[in-house]
Amino acid sequence: MEVGVHYLDITAEINVYRLADRLDQEACDAGVMLLPGVGWDVVPTDCLASYVAGQVENPQTLRIALQVAGSMSRGSAISIGEIIGAGLMVRKSGELVATPDAKPEFFDFGEGPVICAPLSFGDLVTVWHSTAIPNISMFVHITGDAFPQGDLTQLPDGPSREQREAHPARAVAEVVGADGATARAVIDTVNGYSFTPMSAIEAARRVLAGDHRPGFQTPANVFGRSFAESIEGTRISDVMV
Repeated sequence: MEVGVHYLDITAEINVYRLADRLDQEACDAGVMLLPGVGWDVVPTDCLASYVAGQVENPQTLRIALQVAGSMSRGSAISIGEIIGAGLMVRKSGELVATPDAKPEFFDFGEGPVICAPLSFGDLVTVWHSTAIPNISMFVHITGDAFPQGDLTQLPDGPSREQREAHPARAVAEVVGADGATARAVIDTVNGYSFTPMSAIEAARRVLAGDHRPGFQTPANVFGRSFAESIEGTRISDVMV
């Protein structure tokens, strides 16, 4: 804001989004866009949530679950620690509320229900702005060696190309309308470490071409809910409820 430069990042840490949200008016006054989350989190989930929200009238409740497979990079492992440290939260009646006793729930990413743990990603901020759904909760399903143990500083920069190709990423979203109607969809993408550079570069390209708005923004609001599917290997599919 001090130098008049638009801000984009690839973090998933919720406190960064909360800060950007609080700085909305200052950013507007400076003519600067604050757009955190142009990587795998939150582009796929933001666009998926916006898509599903459009399938029911007056959407009231949204649940989102991320599937994390394969190995994790050093940076992501450290970032996850920051996310856990922020505490468990949900969006309730439009407000962020601490939920330290939140319980795991089951989600189906396409191969049967699996248990998913509650976790507070930046989507609790972005999806609220993208959809205006007042009640939002988030979960994650981690498989294999995705969550590392021990000294995180000794982890590699990230998974190899072979590891990334072996572990595509998915997320599922379920929305319930005021009349009880329910819609559910899954987004399939390439591995998050492959998706992130592609989506971040595309977002930067669009901003440089003039596709931006002042203040705190979300990928779906700025680029449209089809933005995620503009990234190669990405597809949203409806799920029968």
